[in-house]
Amino acid sequence: MSTSRILVSLLLATALAACGDRDPAGASTDTGTGSTAGTSTDASPAPTQDTAADTGAPVSTDAAAADAADPAADAQATGPAPVATPPQGPAPVEGTDFATIANGQPFQPLNGQIEVVEVFGYTCPACASFEPLFSAWKKRQPADVRVTPLAAPFGGFWMPYARAFYTAESMGLVDRTHVPMFEAIHVQRSLPVQNVSDQQIAGFYANHGADAAQFASTMQSFTVNAKLKRAEQFIGRAGVEATPTLVVNGKYRVIGGRSFEEQLNTVDHLVARERAAR
Repeated sequence: MSTSRILVSLLLATALAACGDRDPAGASTDTGTGSTAGTSTDASPAPTQDTAADTGAPVSTDAAAADAADPAADAQATGPAPVATPPQGPAPVEGTDFATIANGQPFQPLNGQIEVVEVFGYTCPACASFEPLFSAWKKRQPADVRVTPLAAPFGGFWMPYARAFYTAESMGLVDRTHVPMFEAIHVQRSLPVQNVSDQQIAGFYANHGADAAQFASTMQSFTVNAKLKRAEQFIGRAGVEATPTLVVNGKYRVIGGRSFEEQLNTVDHLVARERAAR
């Protein structure tokens, strides 16, 4: 079997494996994820520990980067705003496809919009595999859908990159660095999954317009600590235990263990339900 075919098989093998909700802090080696290969089959249930640190094969986010550089995509971005369309396929089943969150509240005031929160982690290979598909889905959403990414502060090696995300958010750098960060960790391997320093992370953001010293300092700031705490509280209330996980209006948590396409189809139905209820 050729090297390229082996690489494709390994990429598909990581595509559906959810990353677990807690990292054994201080682990010295990275381990692989278990999953069902392909995006048309059900994913394996999320593990209770994070086992998705490093599979030995890079996880490609090239599709998102290529889409960003595609003139047709740019033209679409400046064209008419997408309009709401009816969801496709059968309606999702509560308890199988989604869970209703008791006394659920959105992460931010809705202000007439429908909120879709994506709980993710930069070190999670499943999140890196999900990103191109989710990015394309976001571009199809009408103006009344607000997508809010939340980096999961699950402890251990999740924390530096969660701090990095909220620092980038506070400095207006997320749009230009979100996909490159996944690529730096999972494709280029220029940033390590474990034992990364604030200075290494700041150096990455310096390549995207940040002041390295300011970025490193902000990572430990009160503002970023408050963002981490708020994200942790929302994730706890929503019952999120793995990444990526999608939450609609703080009321519905999409259940994983299925293909990414199926999970996004569930989101489409839940968004339509919330739109009809307004």
